[in-house]
Parts: sequence; structure tokens; C-alpha cells
Amino acid sequence: MTSADRIFPAIALRLVSVVCLATMAALIKLAEMAGAHLSEILFFRQVVGVPLVATVIAIGPGLATIRTGQLGAHVMRAAVGLTSMTCLFSAVTLLPLAESTTLQFTVPIFATILGALLLREPTGWHRWLAVVAGFIGVLIVARPGSGHFALWGTVAGLAAGFLTAVVSIQLRRIGRTESPYTTVFWFATLSTVPLSVVYAFDHQTHSLRVWLLLISIGVAGNLGQIALTSALKLGPVSIVVPMDYSSLLWATLYGWLLFGALPGLPTWIGAPIVIGSGLYIVWREHVRRRTETEQAIV
Repeated sequence: MTSADRIFPAIALRLVSVVCLATMAALIKLAEMAGAHLSEILFFRQVVGVPLVATVIAIGPGLATIRTGQLGAHVMRAAVGLTSMTCLFSAVTLLPLAESTTLQFTVPIFATILGALLLREPTGWHRWLAVVAGFIGVLIVARPGSGHFALWGTVAGLAAGFLTAVVSIQLRRIGRTESPYTTVFWFATLSTVPLSVVYAFDHQTHSLRVWLLLISIGVAGNLGQIALTSALKLGPVSIVVPMDYSSLLWATLYGWLLFGALPGLPTWIGAPIVIGSGLYIVWREHVRRRTETEQAIV
């Protein structure tokens, strides 16, 4: 169903998720600057999600829905997702917020490549040109060899984009039999296990402010994940996903207000190219699926 009474709530939820995840990124940077280790940030991001997601499921579809027949698939998804999250949080701590956010816009680009290679999805020259344009935009933003940004931060940001695209492929397969909330629950639960072990050896004593930052990271991140998942249940990908690009506005605002940093000219030039590439890929996928549906009806 794509009626207005479902599309508008879907867009609203996606925009809420964007604000929550952009806020999480700013909080991560503040926590790291205040002395929190990356392992602590990751632990609180996930451990807060277990009771939070369980509560949402209990109120909604019921706890019985967390039963799964694909535990192995969820373990693989948790492994890749946790690695992706580690890379993303590393990029956030090492790069300005606007630039680390821009690198996340490579997800549709990598998803197109993986879809063609792994799922044998039809990918015409339109989308391949969009992929090339997207990487040109990334090169403009990152300026490799210039020394403007931390090399490992750029590598971590691109790795996060690639691994997030891998997760999207995994979710397509898991989603054939599992509800989105079930997938979110198992990701939070399974990833908390190894993070708890690491946290046991790496935790520190902090001020009240840092503890509040760490807890807020978990709340903002998981609320954003729930809103993101809910949006996809109400609206089509071609309408919902483009809302993600508004995160650059929030990243720029947070970067200016909290850290006194504004994107440089290369980012203002490269980011629109990357965003345009992603939007074009999403639009071409929408056109392809609509054509396939019309042909099936005929």
C-alpha cells in the first residue's frame, strides 16, 4: 500500500530516525573527546537496545515474534553489523561530522555493486555511471594524499559504507521470513555478547556527564534504528530512503554548534555528487521494480 496515510508517517519516521542517528554521531564525538573508549561507546550503543527493543516488541507484535529459525543468519548479520558499526564510530571520532556522514552516503553505491555481483540483479549502464560519479564525489571530499583528513578515518568511513551495504544484502534474505523487529532484537542481543567481554577489560571510571553521554548514545541510536525500521514497513524504499540525505544538514549543524567546524569547499562540491548518485540509483531501482510489476500484471 502506498496511500498518503501511510507514506507521510513513513517519511516522518525516517526523518525522526535521521535526527536520532545524527544526534548519536554528535554524542559519540563528545563522549570520545571526554575520554570514553570506542569499546565503551559500542557497548552502550548496543546494551541499551536490548531492553528498549524488547519493550517495543512487547507493546507491539508481542515477544513471541522474536522466535527465529535463522539463528545462524542472525549471527552472521550481527558479526558484519558490529564490524560496520565499529568502522562507522571510528570514522565519526576521526573525521569532522559532515565528512564522516558524506562517506556513509556510499551505501547505495556499494549496494549496487554487491547486488550485481552476489544477487545477479540486473544493473544497466545508468546505474554503473551513477556508481562511477559517486566515487568521483568521494575522491573530491576525501582528497587522498592531501593530508587534510586522517587516512584511517577515511578508510574506516568507506569500510563502514561497504559493510552496511553487505548488511542490506543480508537483510533482504533474512527479511523473507523474519520481521524487522525480530532482526533488530537479535542484532542488539547477539552483538552485546562479545562487546560485554571487551567492556569487562576496557571499562573506565567516568564523570556523571560521560555516563549520561554513553547512555544517550544507546537511546538515540536504538530509537533511530526503530524509527528507521518502522518507516520501511509503511513506505516504499524509493520514497523513504532519500530522506536519509537530510542527515548532512544535521551533521553540518552539530559540527558548527558543538565543534566549531564547517565543511570545506571540496565537501560542498563532492557531497552533492555523492548524494545525487545515491538518489539516481534509488530512482532507477524504483523504475526497474515498477517495470517488472507491470510486466508481471500483463
